[in-house]
Amino acid sequence: MATVRIPSPLRKYTGGQAKITVPGATVGEVVQNLVQTYPGMQSRLQDDAGEIKRFINIFVNENEIRSLQGADSPVAETDEISIVPAMAGGK
Repeated sequence: MATVRIPSPLRKYTGGQAKITVPGATVGEVVQNLVQTYPGMQSRLQDDAGEIKRFINIFVNENEIRSLQGADSPVAETDEISIVPAMAGGK
């Protein structure tokens, strides 16, 4: 199972856990399994069609999935997946 790094703003949905092991052969499967286990994360990560929201950046190791195969990017058991929500603000 891949290790998923959970950013601070989303940890309230995972019981405070910063890292979680999640099964899946692709990023899409990992995200789907993550939101099934932690339902509060679904509205934060997926749109109404079940796609990863455009302002959510997901990295497999150090590669952003949009530069790979998107949600179809393969995931190995030793991979680390990082979820990075876009931040807004400022003047």
